[in-house]
Amino acid sequence: MARMAGTAARAEALLDVGVVSTTPVAGGDICTATRLRLTDGRGAMIKTRPQAPGGFFAREAEGLRWLREAKGAKVPQVLAVAEDCLVLDWIEPGKPTTDAAERLGRDLAATHAAGAEAFGAATDGFVGLAPLPNRSLPSWPEFFASRRVMPYVRAAVDRQALTSDEAATIEAAMRRIHELAGPEEPPARIHGDLWSGNLVWGTDGDVWLIDPAAHGGHRETDLAMLSLFGAPHLQRILDAYDEAAPLAEGWHDRLPLHQLHPLLVHAVLFGGTYGGRAAAAARSLIG
Repeated sequence: MARMAGTAARAEALLDVGVVSTTPVAGGDICTATRLRLTDGRGAMIKTRPQAPGGFFAREAEGLRWLREAKGAKVPQVLAVAEDCLVLDWIEPGKPTTDAAERLGRDLAATHAAGAEAFGAATDGFVGLAPLPNRSLPSWPEFFASRRVMPYVRAAVDRQALTSDEAATIEAAMRRIHELAGPEEPPARIHGDLWSGNLVWGTDGDVWLIDPAAHGGHRETDLAMLSLFGAPHLQRILDAYDEAAPLAEGWHDRLPLHQLHPLLVHAVLFGGTYGGRAAAAARSLIG
């Protein structure tokens, strides 16, 4: 009760509006999420984390606003942000539907098409609690190898989540990154951590994107992340996307390439079999 009272007081100070009630939101192991009912009739959600890394919530807020500006896939509005919390519009969760999945595919294509100034972002960010190097590089293959894969190969080896042989396999794939990457594409405006847990299927019939690691990247990256851990009506999403913005030939064969980064992040954060899965993905690319 004391924690909830403190959360309500924090939200009231940031929003300059009263909180009628608070309700814990299940799920999430990084932040504590609480639903708020406000005196002006609105619903909101506040995410809190004591002693969050510097800029943690600011980067998330920037990413949400940037994705929202694309006017493609739906993104909740940022109501307030501080070092210890983030307040967003409340999205009432519903059930996944094929119609919503089809709209998500088309809307995600529109978000990607909004583009980015470069591969990367102006500031480094986070994927979960893990650091996300974002300093730009001239091409996506260079950016992906240098900013996404190799830092996590080194970190996974240091944490004994990846063997030296597994690391060597991934490094061999990165040496061939230019031939593996497919046709050159301009920077896309991507979510960057688009697994099914970061989709909210709303009762309004739309799918809302949350918890981004947004940056200028390759549009196949978001699709690969959706495919890696599965998503409701995944094939409908992919088909609708491909109809709205046809993907380059061979895109499906490149999914393991784009999945290297999330698998390595999971290896660093959770260990287990993720390091081996990353090595297997690399091996499938180079034979």
